[in-house]
Amino acid sequence: MTEKSTAFDSLHPKVQRWIWMQGWTGLRDVQERTINAILTNEKDIVISAPTAGGKTEAAFLPIYSQLLHQQQSENIGFNVLAISPLKALINDQYKRLLGLSEATNLSITPWHGDVSDSLKKAALKKPSGVLMITPESLESLFVNRGNDVFRLFSSLNFIVVDELHAFIASERGIQLQSLMHRIETLIGNRIRRIGLSATLGDISLAAKALRPFSDGAFDTINEPSGGSELQLQIRSHTIGLSTNLKENIDTHTHTRMQNDIDASTDISDHLFKVLRGSTNLIFAGSRGNVETYSDQLNLLSQKNNVPTEFLAHHGNLSKEIRHDVETKLKDSDRPYTAVCTTTLELGVDIGDVESVAHIGAPRSIASLKQKLGRSGRRPGQPAILRIYTKEVPLDAKTPLLDRLCLDTVMSVAAIELLVEGWCEAPRKRSLHLSTLVHQILSVIVSRGGINAADLFDLLCHDGPFRNISKQDFVKLLRTLVNLPKPMIEQSPDGLLMLCEAGEKTVEHYSFNAVFQTSEEYRVEVEGKLLGTLPVDKPLFVGATILFAGRRWDVLDIKDFEKVILVKPGRAGVPVKFGGDGGIIDKELAIKMRTVLESDNNPIYLSSDGKKHLSQAQGAYSGSGLHKTCFIQEEDSTLLFPWIGSYGLAALQLALINEGIACEIDGLVALKCKTDQTSCFEVISELADDFPAEPMELAAISKNQIRNKYDWCLEGELLVKDYASEQLDLDEAKEGVKNMLL
Repeated sequence: MTEKSTAFDSLHPKVQRWIWMQGWTGLRDVQERTINAILTNEKDIVISAPTAGGKTEAAFLPIYSQLLHQQQSENIGFNVLAISPLKALINDQYKRLLGLSEATNLSITPWHGDVSDSLKKAALKKPSGVLMITPESLESLFVNRGNDVFRLFSSLNFIVVDELHAFIASERGIQLQSLMHRIETLIGNRIRRIGLSATLGDISLAAKALRPFSDGAFDTINEPSGGSELQLQIRSHTIGLSTNLKENIDTHTHTRMQNDIDASTDISDHLFKVLRGSTNLIFAGSRGNVETYSDQLNLLSQKNNVPTEFLAHHGNLSKEIRHDVETKLKDSDRPYTAVCTTTLELGVDIGDVESVAHIGAPRSIASLKQKLGRSGRRPGQPAILRIYTKEVPLDAKTPLLDRLCLDTVMSVAAIELLVEGWCEAPRKRSLHLSTLVHQILSVIVSRGGINAADLFDLLCHDGPFRNISKQDFVKLLRTLVNLPKPMIEQSPDGLLMLCEAGEKTVEHYSFNAVFQTSEEYRVEVEGKLLGTLPVDKPLFVGATILFAGRRWDVLDIKDFEKVILVKPGRAGVPVKFGGDGGIIDKELAIKMRTVLESDNNPIYLSSDGKKHLSQAQGAYSGSGLHKTCFIQEEDSTLLFPWIGSYGLAALQLALINEGIACEIDGLVALKCKTDQTSCFEVISELADDFPAEPMELAAISKNQIRNKYDWCLEGELLVKDYASEQLDLDEAKEGVKNMLL
């Protein structure tokens, strides 16, 4: 090393030798701090640093050193459990750590659905070193090899959670917390936990997500984003005015594009001009958008007689197609651009990209920061971000919400928050009853039976479901017993056992995942798997679909086998699948209001963007929104409480409870089917007497079943779970107060 480093000196000689062999001239600051923290105390640690900031090595260099110093090779069992949200991340991390493992004679084993059975059998026979695994595969070990779990993890020293932010405040996150707690309970030891993430808002709250209900004994290492120059532009496009892309590869396609004139063609045209010839990422939102834009960009490539550089990447494509895209991005001598969902947001190593494009307004600052971290990784290279928004043509009859140009305004607000360094904090804890049902079944099958008191202590009293009362837990067990097809039963000696329906549920291949999965069909061409497609719209033989960035004609649909047979297609109007959701934080809503109240027109807006923002600011003041939050529009009233999505949902239900029909519109407003005076009176009444219990409001909602095992919940428990997950009464009350100021 060229610089004196106390952290380097504290590492095991074999680890030091490996570092020397890499040609490193020094350790990064995050590595110095993390090495010292891991080797000098036993606290849990959360490490937050930018993408490609060296977090993996920061954690594993001292971990390997400690294992070598402790001579762990004499024990039977894995020493490190490394948990990752994606198989692709495991593959990437495995490649990064394989050399270090070989240099230190410590084994490392990747474990997921694509890993060979022979490798898994060898690891089961002689477990040691590092096991890299997804939560679903870890769940499978409990379910299918419950008797082996103690032997596999009895020598465990560390649990490392990669991309921690991907697990926070989610069903998958609570599953992971439960699995980690069950391991500790089984082996009788507290295992040190280390969380790695590139994007965290409140790092102390994230530490609680790593080990909920802890005593606060944890370290945090927060490495801010580097000083890379940020170059950005928000390009606003007007729907319905496109004149680009009027000529294509055949008459049918030409007709399709003529009939489908939309801002997306203008966006595709600009993306083609500025990105072709370089390596980039285009985050298109939904899978349907990925297919649409990759299709349009490839049509442009054909029209201009240039090689195809634009590749589709989303979760429904086969692993071979996804891996091919990732390999081309990282290793090819040719430039490629991936049009993707969030599949490339996390830390899969795809090398350096020149720029990031984002279609539609960013709704999560944490997610935007993560995506932006893909660009500007080389020294002296700026991070480049382009955001593309769509607005409708404006005239005297255009509704106010359209005149406010919310897509552009939200994008400006998101950039302002990004520059300020703000980031969403983890959501408050919900009940997660669907995942509790899942874990009840998993524990029963892994242990071969358990009494109710011990099950409550394991999962609720001591485990991550501590906000579940004993009374509600008993109700849940009784519900599972009394279902039309009971999931569990109680034996004469008091043990809870699985019934036939419970056994079938646990044995099904989909059980290990706690998140809801839609009905999916395999898409095949000439016997080759292209991937899987969630079919949520009517499909028929002869239809044209977009998949993997190409058009395919449907030859046959086999409902029983869930297979769609296709052939390459060129014509027709493609059927699009999938859609966009929308959840925003209160701070983003507040910042949008600030943007609208200002006369500032940022330099990073395109000329059309400046025009749209000026129009929005004019509509804001011209409508009187700068003075009131109640706007009469024909036979309806628009309410602008400027709160986040969960507060807005609670306020919507409170108004419905008072007899006012209303719906959320534009993510920030409520459209009420009544006059302004009536709305004001009801809001005034709510200011004095807002419902005290979220369940009173949740009972009104008609779509309470949202998670995988919600169908198992009886009425009261389902309502209570929905209320805890979807409604924020405090924020709703704040919105009422805002409107009356």
